[in-house]
Amino acid sequence: MDPRTVSAYQAETSQYPCSAPFHPDRAYPEYTLGALAPEPNHVYHAVRECFRVAGLDVERFGTPAWNPLADLLRPGETVLLKPNLVKECHPRDPEGWQYVLTHGSVIRAVADYVWKALEGRGKVIVADAPQTDSSFAKIRQVLQLDAIRDLYRNAGLDFEIVDLRREEYVNKDGVIVERTALPGDPNGYIAYDLADSSEFVSHNGGGRYYGADYDDGEVNRHHTGGRHEYLISGTAILPDVVFSLPKLKTHKKAGITVSLKNLVGINGEKNWLPHHTEAGADDPGDERPLVKKGRAPERLLVRPFRYLSLHSPIIGPWLHRQARRVGRKVFGDTEEVIRSGNWHGNDTIWRMCLDLNKIICYGNPDGTLRPDTPDNRKRHYALVDGIVAGEGRGPMNPDPVPAGLILFGLNCPSVDAACAWLMGFDPDRIPIVRQAFRCRHFPLAEWDWRDVRLVSNRPEWNRPLPEIPDASTLHFKPHFGWVGHVERRKAAQEVIAHGRP
Repeated sequence: MDPRTVSAYQAETSQYPCSAPFHPDRAYPEYTLGALAPEPNHVYHAVRECFRVAGLDVERFGTPAWNPLADLLRPGETVLLKPNLVKECHPRDPEGWQYVLTHGSVIRAVADYVWKALEGRGKVIVADAPQTDSSFAKIRQVLQLDAIRDLYRNAGLDFEIVDLRREEYVNKDGVIVERTALPGDPNGYIAYDLADSSEFVSHNGGGRYYGADYDDGEVNRHHTGGRHEYLISGTAILPDVVFSLPKLKTHKKAGITVSLKNLVGINGEKNWLPHHTEAGADDPGDERPLVKKGRAPERLLVRPFRYLSLHSPIIGPWLHRQARRVGRKVFGDTEEVIRSGNWHGNDTIWRMCLDLNKIICYGNPDGTLRPDTPDNRKRHYALVDGIVAGEGRGPMNPDPVPAGLILFGLNCPSVDAACAWLMGFDPDRIPIVRQAFRCRHFPLAEWDWRDVRLVSNRPEWNRPLPEIPDASTLHFKPHFGWVGHVERRKAAQEVIAHGRP
């Protein structure tokens, strides 16, 4: 399969099966695990058809010998399945986790074909580092991951589920009120310094980055003086293959979250990750559009309360919560107004995400990096769960899109470009996608997104991305911080009206 090619299968229905371990509902010739589901499993069929449309082992399709991943995996290898396990619930819909998380039925279907390619030997690991205020136990429960694990262990395959985080938080009113230490990654953590090969080189945000916790000094210590350091889970580095299983969603900071953004979940310390750049005395940063002249930067007002939350565990969080209530009235709620880098002007997060992709593709277990030539890239594939996708206020508060989509590719930038196009967005207006094809050091692709070609069961999608008719795509609603900027129809209208992209 050409890495510039992405396979997209659109199912006739967008229903997930309910009962784990999500067996197929029919005896496919290549299926060897025996048990069948009493309910329809359209997801299994969609994953199977996506591999077929991709042309994988096509000569043997329809026979017991069909093994679509045989040329991509080797018997006895270790494979990491990296789903999007960000949060176990949706703030408005009790069933909304289905368009927030990668569904268990997608994980099961991919695992079956991985198991076949490994010939029942080797190891499969399902792992992620969810948001720190998420419950990994509840995520396992809602996705029924333990039933999937037990199925493969009973078949003789070494199969593990791993929470990569070192801490889990309790969050009230947007404030951390309790922190619990976790066992962490059993394979430890590895520090990498991309130095002058980072996408942050020449960016002027040093000293003003905000990470994932109240101590913004930590994230800035790791991104200063020519250093650009990341702490990565050993479980993400040690496997022979990383198989990303992202959810198809819009994202408040990055525009979209698919395979490139999915790698935020391989971190051992998310507070080493710059998420946005706060305003300074002479620089507006990218946390929000320009504020009125003379208005104090938000960071100066919130910093004392962050400090109290860290150093006064009882009174500090209480005061912080009261301050946030006032702050929402002054600065606005992040679910209603642009704050905290939640808009198309965020020039920070895409750099961090692409740095992580460089590390996963070129990182060695000892913290060094392979030579930055394409033939040294490690294997990193992606299969996207877009059966029920998310639009609007993603990644954790989206509205559902019953898209019925499964996409697969060997190159993550190509996969994300295809996803952006089918969502109705202009890849040139999504920095995480556009810049993935332009990395000067440790390249992720040697072609332009316009060279990406789709193969699909939909005839109108069987062509290079720019030739796919706009009317045939899905036109997701962006996060409100991206509305009017990222839509492809909007971009076309501006070219006509003003002669500029």
